[in-house]
Amino acid sequence: MEENELRKVFEEELADLHVHFSEMGMMVNEAIYKSVKAFINHDRELAQEVIENDVLINTRETELEKKCFELIALQQPVTSDLRKIVTVMKACADLERMGDHAVSVAKSTIRVKGTKRVPKIEAEIAELSEKVKVMVEGVLEAYIKEDANKAKNLATAINAIDFEFYEIYRQCIDEMKVDPELVLGATDYMLVARYLKRMGDYVTNICEWIVYLKTGKVVELNTSKH
Repeated sequence: MEENELRKVFEEELADLHVHFSEMGMMVNEAIYKSVKAFINHDRELAQEVIENDVLINTRETELEKKCFELIALQQPVTSDLRKIVTVMKACADLERMGDHAVSVAKSTIRVKGTKRVPKIEAEIAELSEKVKVMVEGVLEAYIKEDANKAKNLATAINAIDFEFYEIYRQCIDEMKVDPELVLGATDYMLVARYLKRMGDYVTNICEWIVYLKTGKVVELNTSKH
């Protein structure tokens, strides 16, 4: 096979990698949406669906990782192509962890059904989850467009998620002090809010890999949160 044909095949495989990563991102975003919807609506069946579908996300990550190693081993990519492959490897690992947190939210739904609830805090958790969902959609768009500036702006915006997490945490503590019957429910609110916060942290990680993809430099974004 001639060099031009080899290059064409490699570029097609890179494009395929790109598409499969984007699909994995959509799968994770759907899991986040469904897990919080299940938690807020006390929907055990939907929560179970999230838990069972996690194997699809894990399988996709394994497939992507395997393909990345194959491309590196067989194609010996140049620097710019290697950055694309490394970005997919690192970012899909972050997506998989986000999927794990969605599963944790779903398990909370099953665990606490029937405990006393606080509608106001649940509404704030739903609002927080919507912001995380928008962030995930945004980082996938930044990845597809290789938009480092959008990635940097997204990482800065994650601060809002951190702030809302701490507000929910504070409210939960206050509610538990007033009504001991809320201890179980409020503890799970705190856990779910923390899972959402961690998802935001993984969005920041992916933003950093997008910047690496474009510049070749590993940078730490959103350092103000530390």
